[in-house]
Amino acid sequence: MAAKKNTDTLAFTGRDVPISELAQATGKSSDFLKRGLREGIFDFGYAMKSESGNQYRYFCPDKLVWEKLGYFNPDPDKHNDEPEEV
Repeated sequence: MAAKKNTDTLAFTGRDVPISELAQATGKSSDFLKRGLREGIFDFGYAMKSESGNQYRYFCPDKLVWEKLGYFNPDPDKHNDEPEEV
């Protein structure tokens, strides 16, 4: 197992890490992660219900994702590739 990086060397930007990227990184489905966020089981992001209908919006800030999941992608434009191991 790789050693965790010191957070002082990571460049957090507050970017919203897409659920699809988190699904790929964790090996879980997007639906699984979304449901966990909606039900308050997962604490690496937020689920907000729209005022009309049953649609939700999700916000997973990169620093919170790092703190809770240990996942950080230094080059989000390449999120379909293998992320840097942290």
